[in-house]
Amino acid sequence: MAAGTRCCAAAWLSLCLLGLPHGAFALGPGAAAAPRLRSGGAAGPRDGMNVLLIVVDDLRPVLGCYGDKLVKSPNIDQLASQSIVFSNAFAQQAVCAPSRVSFLTGRRPDTTRLYDFYSYWRVHAGNYSTMPQYFKENGYVTLSVGKVFHPGVSSNYSDDYPYSWSIPPFHPSTEKYENDKTCRGKDGKLYANLVCPVDVSEMPSGTLPDIQSTEEAIRLLNVMKANKQKFFLAVGYHKPHIPLRYPQEFLKLYPLENITLAPDPWVPEKLPSVAYNPWTDIRQRDDVKALNVSFPYGPLPNDFQRQIRQSYYAAVSYLDMQVGLLLNTLDDLGLSNSTIVVFTADHGWSLGEHGEWAKYSNFDVATRVPLIFYIPGMTTSSVSQGERVFPYLDPFSHTLRLVPQGRSKKVVELVSLFATLAELAGLQVPPVCPETSFHVALCTEGTSIVRYFNTSEEKDGCDDTYRCLDEERVAFSQYPRPADTPQWNSDKPKLKDIRIMGYSMRTIGYRYTLWVQFNPNNFSANFEDVHAGELYMVETDPNQDNNIYNNTLHGVFFKKILGFLKH
Repeated sequence: MAAGTRCCAAAWLSLCLLGLPHGAFALGPGAAAAPRLRSGGAAGPRDGMNVLLIVVDDLRPVLGCYGDKLVKSPNIDQLASQSIVFSNAFAQQAVCAPSRVSFLTGRRPDTTRLYDFYSYWRVHAGNYSTMPQYFKENGYVTLSVGKVFHPGVSSNYSDDYPYSWSIPPFHPSTEKYENDKTCRGKDGKLYANLVCPVDVSEMPSGTLPDIQSTEEAIRLLNVMKANKQKFFLAVGYHKPHIPLRYPQEFLKLYPLENITLAPDPWVPEKLPSVAYNPWTDIRQRDDVKALNVSFPYGPLPNDFQRQIRQSYYAAVSYLDMQVGLLLNTLDDLGLSNSTIVVFTADHGWSLGEHGEWAKYSNFDVATRVPLIFYIPGMTTSSVSQGERVFPYLDPFSHTLRLVPQGRSKKVVELVSLFATLAELAGLQVPPVCPETSFHVALCTEGTSIVRYFNTSEEKDGCDDTYRCLDEERVAFSQYPRPADTPQWNSDKPKLKDIRIMGYSMRTIGYRYTLWVQFNPNNFSANFEDVHAGELYMVETDPNQDNNIYNNTLHGVFFKKILGFLKH
């Protein structure tokens, strides 16, 4: 049987097992010809490995494996104990659709031309190949469960099916109730609250979206195992995205008396007003509306700030339970030795730092994400038959702190995920994009970070300041604004309303941000018209509270950010 015939037969069998009709998708004639990179060393690519990509919505690195002392996240910590953990990973824009399209295409927001939710890159920028599309074209069955692409216009109302996925993506039937009045107040009435612990048995269909996503992902893993089909499975979890709706028993893990305020719950004195996000989405929730908080700076009452932080942590532990059940299935099916697992988030979420809530900024709390890679035989030794790598750990009873197998302090970007996963899977790494790439279907603006997996070679410090400024690893993020002062649309301006773009450069030592004039008609930034600037030295100001932009000579930083944006 020819390779192409075998491939098509396997695809047809997948459809039968998934309960879909023959012809629901077709793999192109090039699907059987998977270009491979060969490497003999332990740090080489994992030819033929499955891929499980777990993407979490709005998750900052409040995890035990990232040093958080309060959170209960035993299953994610267990994953980290067998993985390489990147401590300084950053998203390219701190809002869902632009971030997801960026890392799934390997292009930055200025190339996808998506800064809001209202355009589809294949139509409005370029017909760029995506990471799952590339795996699909190289013989994988690609599957999407939950929120992977942002649904709606930005993924063509189809999560980019059939380009990216072998079968139509799965969305939980109960996600349509996310913003309904399902939160029971003290008066017994139902509200659409921000803080929303619930009795799951009282919810529509007696379940929650992330529970449904876990169940479907487990079902698909069983099908792939039975079919002996190589897969790329992306699972998108919605929590801890607002509303903070989760099973109420998780509140028991976080007594309110143990919850503190943010270390810097005030608006910094030297923060430019254009940099501030006025958290308009949480203001729309019933419980926040009832507080009648002033716009734009608030603040929220201290006791309510603690309740938000308590519920965010509780939602993270609920997420951890879902991840634990999913990873445990890899053990159950004997797939732990043949599946690469990547765990990350689309961006972070402010929990009162700088007087801000939600995402929508360039600060670390909004742009920094967890990034964890489990690669059998590379980050851990090969698993023997029957050995369990990911036994389920109950967040309510498991207290043992697990440490990462390896930790890298290198500054890395989510836009590098496409190239990195291609290399890890033994596929030809897509080429680096040319300076102008709107016409190029397959290329990436992020480079593979596999070379950083050997953390024993990392060095601290630098002998030559100027040489290190040239060679240091940089993460770039950006955020649009409609005006110099906070407006009701400052957090999520539509493209036509963008007037200012904040370009932010993060290294191991500093964060440098320029807010410059932006023309939405031709997508151009004018660096001769700087509206405001920020400079924070991370070692002495880790929370980024003391902006020294106006009393520092920063020509070298300006030159560096211009050089990057030019190329």
